[in-house]
Amino acid sequence: MKKSLIAFTLIAAITGCTSATDEANKSETKVAVAQQQESEKLALLFENYFNDSIDLSPISGTYVGLNEYNNKFSAPISAQSINNELEHEQTYLKQIEAIDKSKLEGQDLLSYEIFLRDRKLDIKGFEFNSHFMPLNQMYGIHNSFATLGSGKSAQPFNTVKDYQDFIERSQGFALYMDSVIISMREGVNKGYVLPAAIIEKILPQLAVHIVKDAKDSVFFGPVAMLANNEQISPSEKVKITSQYEDLILNTLSPSYAKFHDFILNEYLASGRATVGLSELPNGKAWYEYQIEKNTTLPLTAEEIHKFGQQEVARILAEMKQVKQQVGFSGDLKAFFKFLQEDPQFYWKNEAEVVKAYTDVKNDINSRLPALFEVFPRADYEVRAVEAFRAASSAGASYQSPAPDGSRPGIFYINTHNLKAQPKFILETLSIHEASPGHHFQISIQQEVQGLPMFRKFGGYTVFAEGWALYAESLGKEMGMFSDPYQWYGRLSDEQLRAMRLVVDTGLHAFGWSREQAIQFMVDNSSLALSDITAEVERYISIPGQALAYKTGQRAIREMRNNAEAQLGDKFDIKKFHTQVLIDGALPMPILAKKIQAWADNQ
Repeated sequence: MKKSLIAFTLIAAITGCTSATDEANKSETKVAVAQQQESEKLALLFENYFNDSIDLSPISGTYVGLNEYNNKFSAPISAQSINNELEHEQTYLKQIEAIDKSKLEGQDLLSYEIFLRDRKLDIKGFEFNSHFMPLNQMYGIHNSFATLGSGKSAQPFNTVKDYQDFIERSQGFALYMDSVIISMREGVNKGYVLPAAIIEKILPQLAVHIVKDAKDSVFFGPVAMLANNEQISPSEKVKITSQYEDLILNTLSPSYAKFHDFILNEYLASGRATVGLSELPNGKAWYEYQIEKNTTLPLTAEEIHKFGQQEVARILAEMKQVKQQVGFSGDLKAFFKFLQEDPQFYWKNEAEVVKAYTDVKNDINSRLPALFEVFPRADYEVRAVEAFRAASSAGASYQSPAPDGSRPGIFYINTHNLKAQPKFILETLSIHEASPGHHFQISIQQEVQGLPMFRKFGGYTVFAEGWALYAESLGKEMGMFSDPYQWYGRLSDEQLRAMRLVVDTGLHAFGWSREQAIQFMVDNSSLALSDITAEVERYISIPGQALAYKTGQRAIREMRNNAEAQLGDKFDIKKFHTQVLIDGALPMPILAKKIQAWADNQ
């Protein structure tokens, strides 16, 4: 009897354990299923958002290799199109808020946090009437469309359909430009107008596309490419040539001429003498928004201005050390003049510039394995900025490669003014724009498997520019900058970014004039006056963008310093760089949180 009781008790105990285990397993299964369901809902939300965003901005589809969008253009600017964009953001904010965050982990949780933050910030941006000033000399569809139609950008020109697609897209462009005139005219009436100094810089960018002979147009570039195209028959080539001559002379050139006449004869007279964003309706809040959007950090204009002044002073002191190292006997101002005027520091022609940057590319690439373990598959090539946009373009820029590898990245170097491209910035500029700067970061982001499309092809100025400036600071660790003048070039480049903090905030928060900003940069650098003028006008046109470089660099450097202090001998610079790059561009607070979690787990 006792044995039976003991046996029964034992069996009951075992049964109880089994039952408890089963219940635990069922509970874990329920959690896993719930997580999977929420993850799938999230993935579908991201996919739908990306697709709907491309529908609103079809040219974006072309840049990411979705050829079904190659004949489409954005809807003309109107109250309805603006409302559609706002509703797009509001719809997806509601959807992301309906996702149960507690059931997400890993990349899903990271994507959730990014997406939620971005939707809220984008919706906030609709408080400011940016559509009244939809373009400027730095950024605008008048320039980007010409680049697209030149045959040297993302728009493909390989088949008959490709050529027909661009003809159809051009009709949309002409309609859009008509709406730009209407919107800018309304902006004048409501107090939203570009500074006169900026308006004047737009005129030559338009005039270059007003032609009487189609062969003189940049849009004739794809026709010139037909000669070497074996996919298209001779009869089709004749037909396409005729169609493109008609397109240029009867659609594109008249569209540019109409907009040029509006700017020259109507808009220019309304151009304002002031330059700061704070001078516009709701301008102070608008600039605060631009700081938030471009830095992703809780910074004020006052904090940034002060940080910039401190950095300018620090870098000037380092420049004096270089002056002493090379044995220059005059003061710093005389040293600046020497660097500006001595022929040894300047190229003779465009071909020399392109060759030098192509050669240094190979040197830098050979040094990267010392600091990196992840590399982009895509290559890049060096090109001079096209003549039609060179006069008002930045000194250098980068265009990302095609995601499918069909088009390399492009490092554009502006050879319009060779005095603005001194030899001593060769190494630092290449590191910034190409590898391990923009080309490295953007290509890796596009190539990472498993990222939602909005992360693959999205980005943050503070991450991209902060990384590129941080990359410059790696030069000595890579064995670069052994020539003191190349090191001066590195300092000159960093000084430019430090001055930007002072000048951008000065212009948009503290009432600085264009001339005051130019003089500040003349006093604190050896940059050519033409380069300084273009830089200041850039900051006037795109408030807050110039703040991203130094604030981003400082944030990434602080993350590295903290990780090094925490991990000591266990710190691995290659793995740190992988952690920064491998998840694509992130807002700085989210990146800092991620890096700290990585350090904690080492």
